[in-house]
Amino acid sequence: MRVSSSGSGKPGTVSVNNTVSVNNIVASSKRAFFATGFLLAMLCWTGLAAIAQSQPQSSPSSAQTQSQPAQDSAIPDAPSAVQPPAPAPERPPVARPEPKKPVERDPWTGQPIQPSDQNAPASGDSASSEEKNPPPPMPPVKTVPPGSSAKQNSNSQDQLLTFVVHTNFVQIPVTVKDHGRPVDGLTSADFTVKENGVPQKLTFFSSDPFALSVAIVVDLGMPDAAIQQINQTFPAMVAAFAPFDEVALYTYSSTVSQVSDFMAANRKLTALLAQMKTERGYENGPPVLSGPLAPNGPVINNIPVGQPTEPVYTPQKESHVLNDAILQAALDLGKRGRERRKIIFVISDGRESGSKAGYRDVLRVLLTRGIEVKAVGVEGAAVPFVRKLEQLHIPDQGRSDILPKYTHATGGGEVYSELSTRMLEDVYSEAMMEARNQYTLGYYPAAPKVPTRAAYRSIEVIVHRPGLKVIAKDGYYPVLSAPH
Repeated sequence: MRVSSSGSGKPGTVSVNNTVSVNNIVASSKRAFFATGFLLAMLCWTGLAAIAQSQPQSSPSSAQTQSQPAQDSAIPDAPSAVQPPAPAPERPPVARPEPKKPVERDPWTGQPIQPSDQNAPASGDSASSEEKNPPPPMPPVKTVPPGSSAKQNSNSQDQLLTFVVHTNFVQIPVTVKDHGRPVDGLTSADFTVKENGVPQKLTFFSSDPFALSVAIVVDLGMPDAAIQQINQTFPAMVAAFAPFDEVALYTYSSTVSQVSDFMAANRKLTALLAQMKTERGYENGPPVLSGPLAPNGPVINNIPVGQPTEPVYTPQKESHVLNDAILQAALDLGKRGRERRKIIFVISDGRESGSKAGYRDVLRVLLTRGIEVKAVGVEGAAVPFVRKLEQLHIPDQGRSDILPKYTHATGGGEVYSELSTRMLEDVYSEAMMEARNQYTLGYYPAAPKVPTRAAYRSIEVIVHRPGLKVIAKDGYYPVLSAPH
């Protein structure tokens, strides 16, 4: 079929010059489509044949399973209308730990007993098992002498192994001065320590400062003027302590009172000392026994009104229990840690009378617990001439020479004697600084050349430099540790 067109210009007339064969186009397209499909089929057939030759023959199901990736096994197939969906894979069961059975141990050796195998044959396997697991050794057999019987008590202490160890480490705080000034920079080679005349080997030496545990003991049995002077120095007393120090406060006159337990030198201690400013001492002068101011009331012709005879009044005997106060402070200080330096700081006129404890008993407690006594003398103890007179013992008037004995025997040095308030404030800082920065020597006592049963052991500290003064305790009382 051919269509032709021409442009004659007349209406209603169409003219076509191009000629197209529709049938030829359709036929060519069909031939190209079939040729392409045939080539694709041949390629697929060739590839499948090559794969089949390279792999061993297997069942269709196994081949299909191997051709799929391993991770596809965990992915479920999509729902299909032809075959039902495959069931989801079951999770493997979680293994539970088996309960532990109690291990049987041999009562003699304490070793675990291997369980016996009941199914094991009674042949050579039993011999090999006995070689691997030998029977426990026999317990030690203790024989008794002929004619005696064995002890029936199975819990006897003789069956226990006991070690007895006695140790006594001696620690000595030492102060070295040159014309009143502390000497620093010494080493252990500059010191020699003798105990009962026998040189000792130093096993500890330190010049580092120690934290202090201080028991302040204030005498309230002094005149009121001395008490008021001490009250004005309380702020300087608090400033003399470091933040890591601890302080306890005691007062005494006829009895001993603990004002506070050990605490840090902070605002609480300042408030406590401020409350003590209300304490008063006694007024000076002899007691009034007669006259209009006497306690017997009005008198007519030297006879009290309302009484047939004149009563006799005797002054109350004063008590200054210095020994008891130091003893109570020492017992409380003995409970503090050994890493602290233990100091008893006494503010008193030094008089002692009426104590239940004696000087020797109190000194033994101090030297046993390693406590050092420092003191400042006020009133008569601060005046050298009066202090010399008061050292004379007058019956029923107590003793005034006992405070220097405590300070010298325990290594506290001389008693500070200060009269003014400013000098008393300087004593606080000087005494605490000296106690904190002492040299510390330590050793384990060597066996004495001559055995002795004396409890007290004297100490002598020597510094190998001329012109220096050494301040240390005179000795100690050893304390044997309990058996372990």
